Order: sequence, then C-alpha cells, then structure tokens
Amino acid sequence: MALFESYERRIDQINAVLNKYGISSIEEAEKITKDAGLDVYEQVKKIQPICFENACWAYTVGAAIAIKKNCRKAADAAAAIGEGLQSFCIPGSVADHRKVGLGHGNLGKMLLEEETECFCFLAGHESFAAAEGAIGIAEKANKVRQKPLRVILNGLGKDAAQIISRINGFTYVETKYDYKAAKLNIVSEKAYSNGLRATVKCYGADDVQEGVAIMHHENVGVSITGNSTNPTRFQHPVAGTYKKECVELGKKYFSVASGGGTGRTLHPDNMAAGPASYGMTDTLGRMHSDAQFAGSSSVPAHVEMMGLIGMGNNPMVGATVAVAVSVEEAATAGKF
Repeated sequence: MALFESYERRIDQINAVLNKYGISSIEEAEKITKDAGLDVYEQVKKIQPICFENACWAYTVGAAIAIKKNCRKAADAAAAIGEGLQSFCIPGSVADHRKVGLGHGNLGKMLLEEETECFCFLAGHESFAAAEGAIGIAEKANKVRQKPLRVILNGLGKDAAQIISRINGFTYVETKYDYKAAKLNIVSEKAYSNGLRATVKCYGADDVQEGVAIMHHENVGVSITGNSTNPTRFQHPVAGTYKKECVELGKKYFSVASGGGTGRTLHPDNMAAGPASYGMTDTLGRMHSDAQFAGSSSVPAHVEMMGLIGMGNNPMVGATVAVAVSVEEAATAGKF
C-alpha cells in the first residue's frame, strides 16, 4: 500500500535525494527522525489537521536530511527541510518549476534568523490557515532566537480580526486611520489569552491605505499574502504598495506571494483571458513578490494540484519553523 498521495509519481525522485545523503528509503528517514526523538508526523498534523499524508512524510524526509547534514541551528535545518519538500514536487509541475519546496525552506530560514524582526500573514481574515501558520511560528520560533520574532496578521475587516483573535487567543489591535494626516492611530489592544498565542497580534484594516500603514507601524520584514476573497482589493495591493515604499526608504522587505499557479484564482473568463492565463491573483503576485508559491494559502488539495504536497502554504510556514526548531533542540540535547 502506498504511504501517501501520488506515491508512484514522487518516489523515484524522493529516493534519489535521500540516497544523496546516504539514506536508503523513506522508512529509514523516519527511523532517523525517531532516533533523534522527533515525531514529525504528529507535529505536522497538529499544525494543519486536514493536511494530506504526503505533507507529514515530506517533513519527515526533510528532517532526516537536516539531521544527516548535521544541522545544529534551526535556520540551517529549515533550508535542509526545503530540500525534502522539493523532492516531493511532481516532475514538470508548477511547484517543480518554481522550486516551491526550496522556497518554503528558505522562508523558514529567514524567520529563524535574527535580521527578520516581524513576519506578517497578509491574509484575508476569512482564512484560518493564517492562524494555523501563526500558531506554529509563535510556539516554536522564539525558542531558538535571541530576539523574539514578532508575528502579525493583517487583513481586511476589523470585526473579522477580532473574531479570529478571540477564537485563537491572539491579541486584537484596533486601529483607526486618519486619512487627512495619513497617520495610523492605535485605539486599543485586547489579548484573548495569557499564553504564547497572545504574542500574535491581529490587525483589521478598512482599506489598502490602512493596511500599508500597519505594515510600516510593525516594520514588517517578511510577509506572505493569502489568495482568499480579497486578493485584488487588499492583500496584493498592500504588499505591492508597501514594497514600493520600502524600496524608496531603502528598507529591506521580502514579499512572498502565496497562491495561484493556474488560471483558477479569479477565473480567467472573468478577466477576458484564455484558459492558459495565470489568473489575476497569480499575475498580481508576480508583480510584487520575491518568491512565488503555488496553490492555496489554506486548502491542501489546491497545493497538491500544483504538484507540491497537500498542505496550505500558510500552515506550511508554521510547519517548517516548528520542525526546524525541533531539529535544533535535538542537536542541543545530543540526540544526533
């Protein structure tokens, strides 16, 4: 019985990457991680419970590669995990062409390095995948960083931001934008828990101007957009405008565009384009991003369709960080 989805289309490539590191099979990769005290399968399932089996195995392979490469730091482990994710990309797929697996590894690496001060899920608040990813990062990243990484959600709608905060135990930050003075005012902050989750700040914006002001206020260094119901009127315009202003200010900002890959997002017919169109949201992402992912920020099946693994791009960010930190903790404990 196949261990995971599209096993036959993936296994030769996976084995070739494993063999490069002296690992004979996926089963041996699992043993390497378990011998180091890691339960990668459960870690990944905990971050997005609806992820596919192949997501759990891809991170198992990535963690085994990190151990074999003797990665002692989480940032290095994240990059190695990216090699494992890349080995799961179906040859010839959108994910394969864009090297999305390696991209996820490098994004995780950036979040674990001290230079990045604030990471933003620039998502429509109707996407709980951003919350899943944020929880994965909040629970793990700062265990290995000297200076804590700030994690925020920035999306359209103040009511939605408050609801997401209350359900997930985040801190809701209520803002009011002064359009005449072009100034962001903080009205109030309310934490909906006492734990680590409360360190995640959730902002709701009325429009693009306020969204961009929130990015400046938090000094966001890295963000990932969602492709939910507001991509053309919030996520992509905020990222693109903030990118332009950061360039003008000489500020470093790494923009990741999640989603797209086919003409699926905002249907090509609505855009007067043929079936080979990227789709409008994919096009927008290409205009501002430093790295373009493939498939949905939240829906496992759509990321699988793009040829990577069955896990939303946003939860995947949390999974990369969580597994990479566990590798560092195992190294520190002398487990390998």
